[in-house]
Amino acid sequence: MTTANQTTITVAAIVNAPVEKVWQYWTLPEHITQWCQASPDWHAPHAESDLRPGGKFVTTMAAKDGSVSFDFQGTYTEVQAPNVLAYNIVDGRRVHITFESKGDTTEITETFDPEGTNPLEMQRGGWQAILDNFKQYAESL
Repeated sequence: MTTANQTTITVAAIVNAPVEKVWQYWTLPEHITQWCQASPDWHAPHAESDLRPGGKFVTTMAAKDGSVSFDFQGTYTEVQAPNVLAYNIVDGRRVHITFESKGDTTEITETFDPEGTNPLEMQRGGWQAILDNFKQYAESL
């Protein structure tokens, strides 16, 4: 999918954890499966990540009742541990994430190209919910 307009969506959170820990929890499959869902009735039963420019990733996102699932996948375009991660989703949309160290906390800013089906606010809400789940997970360990 090529985004005709130049609209992007940004979500952000401040995580009460140092940037190195945040980076590991964001990028390692064993952690991704613990936080990558937008609501309690979904989960991420599988994740793979070849964390390098040109490397592929896939996260299976599924309803816990088994009614539906899909693979969120793409290719990394930029990997600058522990501060920048960028990738292209398989449909061509771009995602750029920064992890800014603030001492014992980390500010995550995630900017992405929206898809053309759902309202922008719905997309922002879903991505923010996943980011909020990440924050809760990273702060609990």
